[in-house]
Amino acid sequence: MSQHTEVEAQQLLHLVIGGELRHLDAPVFRDLSQVEFVGAFGSYAEARQAWKARAQATVDNAHMRFFILHAHRMIDPRGDTH
Repeated sequence: MSQHTEVEAQQLLHLVIGGELRHLDAPVFRDLSQVEFVGAFGSYAEARQAWKARAQATVDNAHMRFFILHAHRMIDPRGDTH
């Protein structure tokens, strides 16, 4: 297996999104057109770092929430469990 193929095999796509929620008791965004795409990351660790930075930057607004989506599970549900 080539080095390029090994790197691709280890990639676990994670997306970080967020925005202002309608209420604190449910993950329903106030305005879907305002949902922020923070980024796409090749590992959970990278996604968590971006999530943490963005969440801390919006700490003054209690309705702001950011989420890590395990996109690799949606693309291939048979895949890795990370």
